[in-house]
Amino acid sequence: MPLPPRALHRFDVQAGDLIRIETTFNTPQLVLFAFDKMGSRAEHRLGFHQLDACHTDEFESAALLGWIASQGGDISAGKQAVRLSSMTEPLILKIPDDMIFWAAHLSRAEDLIAGSIAGEARIWHNRKHANIILPEPLGHIRDEFTVRRGTATAYRLSKGEYVQIIDLEGQQCSDFQAFSAQDDTPECCIDGTATRSMVRRAYPAPGLFDKFYDQHMRPLLRLVQDSCGRHDMFGLACTERGYADRGFPAHVNCSDNISNALSPYGIAQRKAWPAVNFFWNTWLDEHHHILTEEAHSRPGDYVVMQAMDELISVSTACPDDIDPINGWNPTDIHVRIYHEDTPVQHAIAYRIKEDAPMHISKPSAFHDRVKHLTSHFTPARDIWLPASFPAHGTIGEYWACRTAATLQDMSSLRKIDIIGPDAEALLQTAMSRDIAKLAQWRGIYALLCDGSGEVIDDGTLFRLEPHLFRWCCGAEESGRWLSEIAQQHGYQVRIHDLGGGLPNLALQGPESRNILRKILFTQPHVPNLDQLKWFGVTTGRLENREGAPFMLSRTGYTAELGYEIFCAEKDALTLWDAIMQAGEEYGITPMGSDALEIIRIEAGFMSRAEFAPGVDAFEAGLGFAVDLKKADFMGKQALERHQLAPRKKLCGLCFTCDDVPRSAAPVYIGERQIGEITSATRSPKLETAIAMARLNVEYAHNGVEVEVGMLDGRMKRLSAKIVDLPFTDPKRERARA
Repeated sequence: MPLPPRALHRFDVQAGDLIRIETTFNTPQLVLFAFDKMGSRAEHRLGFHQLDACHTDEFESAALLGWIASQGGDISAGKQAVRLSSMTEPLILKIPDDMIFWAAHLSRAEDLIAGSIAGEARIWHNRKHANIILPEPLGHIRDEFTVRRGTATAYRLSKGEYVQIIDLEGQQCSDFQAFSAQDDTPECCIDGTATRSMVRRAYPAPGLFDKFYDQHMRPLLRLVQDSCGRHDMFGLACTERGYADRGFPAHVNCSDNISNALSPYGIAQRKAWPAVNFFWNTWLDEHHHILTEEAHSRPGDYVVMQAMDELISVSTACPDDIDPINGWNPTDIHVRIYHEDTPVQHAIAYRIKEDAPMHISKPSAFHDRVKHLTSHFTPARDIWLPASFPAHGTIGEYWACRTAATLQDMSSLRKIDIIGPDAEALLQTAMSRDIAKLAQWRGIYALLCDGSGEVIDDGTLFRLEPHLFRWCCGAEESGRWLSEIAQQHGYQVRIHDLGGGLPNLALQGPESRNILRKILFTQPHVPNLDQLKWFGVTTGRLENREGAPFMLSRTGYTAELGYEIFCAEKDALTLWDAIMQAGEEYGITPMGSDALEIIRIEAGFMSRAEFAPGVDAFEAGLGFAVDLKKADFMGKQALERHQLAPRKKLCGLCFTCDDVPRSAAPVYIGERQIGEITSATRSPKLETAIAMARLNVEYAHNGVEVEVGMLDGRMKRLSAKIVDLPFTDPKRERARA
């Protein structure tokens, strides 16, 4: 795995595992820490006896130092480390004992902002026992046990305690059921119908319910963490009858196992138990039939729940070995119970691709400021970002952006540096715009397309130096795609995914320039605030030459006058405070993703919904970002062909009502479907519902009246007219203000 600048990563290693470390030219510094299971330093067990001082301002050390403290160790021990840099040969370590291994990629915040970091580090962890993974405990364990394959175990949970159910080898289903221990006759248990009704969500689908309810609509447990994302809550635990009807009488089954495990608690036996079936991969087809296949869970995947009452619980390790739900091979399940004071953060798993290592979603660098303002967060890749702020509400945030100023955490934006003598050549080959025309301290909106003209990613490319570019985009796929093209063409270039090392804010609205004028300091050799035109970029500091450094661009996703600010993690809270304080007299308001979605659609900005798989750049409404006059680039031939014979066109729809259609709702003229909705909202400015829709070109003309199908597309129709995009400010005059 790559280790971005200023990143810190932990590896839980076992005896016999191999760690391979590579650094490239000009890697600033890589430092290593090792601790045994007791929390004592263990670098000498790896052959390192010389430790050097490690300054905590060189990387974000809170995670490491906090872990040392939680193990009862000396925090100062974390300030001594093994230092590596610019190794000519890979370093291979064979792990002698079970231990915790940390690696940190050091760099100064100033170098990160300026893009002057030209090296990278990569670490590979090869496990000796690759088929079984027991994740590191989340805190103080009260009890833990293994549920052997084909069995069940019942246990008590006190109110506030956490239970972690772990799939040790992957693709193993585990039924779960719970009862309130407060009942004299505890027969009420987790009920699928009550739960779906209370959380207002159909199932199955990737993910889990936020809470689980019994038949009396009492919440029994709440979900805290989920690393798999696919589970089932429709059917029963497997039953003796189910196996017998398939030719396997007397087959061991989860329902009987649950009854037997619960009998000591006075709970009556049942032939068939309803249950939450963790890791069971089910879904509905177009006819609402329930289908199943191998589980999505990987070795070490888990679910964590917190008890909301005194509970009697039961977990199984499913014995099904006659169909694919357990990967044809039933295995064990491990259960851990943690005390109620264990600090378990609310999180889900994020993987940049299916076979990539798991990252648990985490708060952004600005979280300590926004957590007091809202409890409504939504996952944006691996970051929790605010969706709305109750003090103003989504509509209040919307109007603040239109009339004053808003500050929004946008840290899920991906930042990738492209550095080297062939950087421009690579970007000319990969991107849809003419990068040779891009001047230093300027940015441009561009696309990465594949050979068929489909959009892989979009974003803004900034030129910070003649051979240094920063690509701010939506997905990690950009980095993999650029690396692949560079390798194919033999370009001399380095591509650095900065990971979470450059959190950013969007300061948007007509007062945004006035706010920045109060706090921005720039050196004479870079553009100042008044010289920063639309899509310009510069570097600055907070208030004076010694203030926190940051990169400032005149860009945004609102079509209002606005700026984006990129900084080091350690300076995030300082910048948030300074901007909010400077903006107080101008009515600055924090804004969440819900308000931004309304503004985005009004402004006609495209998202993943518009350039879905199978959709080329022109069909996605992004033809303005394709320069077919430049020399050959990836996807150009296909796009030239599609331009001559277009099939679809992205258009705006303005409705005569406030009903907002769902994404993918069909668009009709009479009885014929001519397209589908991609994004829709209600516009506060236009006071009606609006949508973007991909339509057949034969009908995609302004003023044409269409209908959008609701209730299966037939029983309810919403009337609309085709209009131009964007819906407001078609010349982007407000952004250029």
